Amino acid sequence: MKRLFFLFAFPFCFSCGNSELELKEPYNEATLGELLFFDPILSADSSVSCASCHKPEFAFSDNTPISKGVGGKKGKRNTPSAMNQSSRNFQFWDGRNETLEEQALGPIENPAEMNLPVSVLINRLYRHKQYLYFFDKIFNEKPNRRNIAASLAAYERTLETDDTPFDDYMQENDTAGFGKSEQRGQDIFNDKGKCFDCHFGPDFTGDQFRNIGLFNGKDLNDSGRFIVTRKRSDLGKFKTPGLRNISVTGPYMHNGMHKTLREVIDYYDEPDKFISNSVNRDSLLIKPLNLTEVEKKDLENFLLSLTDRRFSKKQDNKREK
Repeated sequence: MKRLFFLFAFPFCFSCGNSELELKEPYNEATLGELLFFDPILSADSSVSCASCHKPEFAFSDNTPISKGVGGKKGKRNTPSAMNQSSRNFQFWDGRNETLEEQALGPIENPAEMNLPVSVLINRLYRHKQYLYFFDKIFNEKPNRRNIAASLAAYERTLETDDTPFDDYMQENDTAGFGKSEQRGQDIFNDKGKCFDCHFGPDFTGDQFRNIGLFNGKDLNDSGRFIVTRKRSDLGKFKTPGLRNISVTGPYMHNGMHKTLREVIDYYDEPDKFISNSVNRDSLLIKPLNLTEVEKKDLENFLLSLTDRRFSKKQDNKREK
């Protein structure tokens, strides 16, 4: 079972500048990581935390196309969900890191995000009596790059979800929340919609890199995986995201260009209506899918059924039978 997600230590009192407020004492790496995840001490001006962009109410994603970091600076890509990442083989849209530990420190040092050298963060934690005590208690050593990354990664590994109507249907054949429309949508997902070709497995991702037509070298010039590999065949490819909790993780795509799931479905149905000059687009998307209006709605309802019930209130008004 994947159902691990819980918040350990709310409410928090966080460090601000040079002053220290009381923090609830963590009892393992994950609870220490949770403290760090929600603490703006990780940013240059102590204004931004990991949770500023990875918001719990949006399945640890953001609800804006591009998040803002310290000083209101904008990054280059949409903030992906930090949930259901424990089994992922690659991190970031371009897959430049392979583990959560490698990924954890990147946003801290990124000038457009938290803009804080990890060496400076370590010095801050050295001067923070509580954090110094926490690291010594849990790791039997002072804060360093390795144990800071290990703590953040351990917390992210707790953010697993599987309490969805789809999971109930698959495990118990319970159709209370997974009715005829969702079942038809699942068939479309697996066959006519070609979704399953890329989105498969427990978290609905094959951990592959695909070019879905969002690169043309002009107004859409993020070359994605190519930046990492320098292989011409990777031009415009991005990591296939998982689909769990998809109803609350919009806007969608690496650039946040689609606000709603329906826009995403319309795009996949006929990409040329949106971008007619794409470069290196995947062969799966060469021809239109020719989905009917009913098929699009059924597919959307299936996608909504992949959202954990803690977020279900946000999707209730979207579902139509």
